Amino acid sequence: MDRSFTTTQSPIGSGFGARTTAAEVLAGLDLKGSTAVVTGGYSGLGLEITRALVGAGARVLVPARRVDVAADAVAGIDGPGSVEVAAMDLSDQDSVAAYADALLAAGTPLDMLIANAGVMACPETRVGPGWEAQFATNHLGHFALVARLWPLLVDGGARVIMVSSDAHHGSGIRWEDLHFTSDYDPWDAYGQSKTANVLMAVHLDALGRDHGVRAFALHPGAILTPLQRHLPRQEMVDRGWIDDQGRGINPHFKSVEAGAATATWAATSPQLAGLGGVYLADCDVVAADQVEDWATDPDEAARLWSYSAAATGVDLPG
Repeated sequence: MDRSFTTTQSPIGSGFGARTTAAEVLAGLDLKGSTAVVTGGYSGLGLEITRALVGAGARVLVPARRVDVAADAVAGIDGPGSVEVAAMDLSDQDSVAAYADALLAAGTPLDMLIANAGVMACPETRVGPGWEAQFATNHLGHFALVARLWPLLVDGGARVIMVSSDAHHGSGIRWEDLHFTSDYDPWDAYGQSKTANVLMAVHLDALGRDHGVRAFALHPGAILTPLQRHLPRQEMVDRGWIDDQGRGINPHFKSVEAGAATATWAATSPQLAGLGGVYLADCDVVAADQVEDWATDPDEAARLWSYSAAATGVDLPG
């Protein structure tokens, strides 16, 4: 059966699950000769994704806001592949452009781009022309990066992986006040940015499939990582994530190795050949009732794409 244009939101029976690790989904795969960009690839889930890809032979490019911290974090990664760190701040469109220009000048085709970096539930912060920081970083920064790197993604027949979250259930796109100019709520803003990640994958896949580029969005699972740095400890205690000493106590939380698995699987698995534009979790396509309609609606995805292109001043050619 030809599944080249399949976007059905239905499990495929991958054989993996919630506790599968990134290393396990790569077992038997040889990624030598492939190149991946992993944003935030030096901390939390991103560091584990980088480690797994390098272990399978990939060259991993890690753009980082804190280059010195990133270089130290990846220094101990060992494997047949390699890892390279360079400066980029997703909240700064000029920084994104400079990083993309350097890669374009090098001209190496990209096989994978994993949009993993992000901020969560931070205090109200404005960046660029007054943009709300979570939307600007989690969505607009990645949007501009993908659009600018488009020639390399096409050359590599790449998969673009948007690391979203089940927090997308919390908010659709707030067109009436997208940047929270009033009544800022850190969790609503985070939810909106994660919905934007899913919508971006939907429209990018529609635009890219004829060029060999496929896109996916995913929920990595609940994991304790530095992503929680803006949350007061007591809030995490009250949510049942940690105890009073800061130790993880929620049995439903994943290890970092398992949390990195779905993104790694999405970027590399032959099981997803011919598929795209779908939302994943636990190393499988999820059922339609596990993702909000507002995050998969193609008209909403096209509207967000048009807004993002106008806001950033960059779009795909043609």
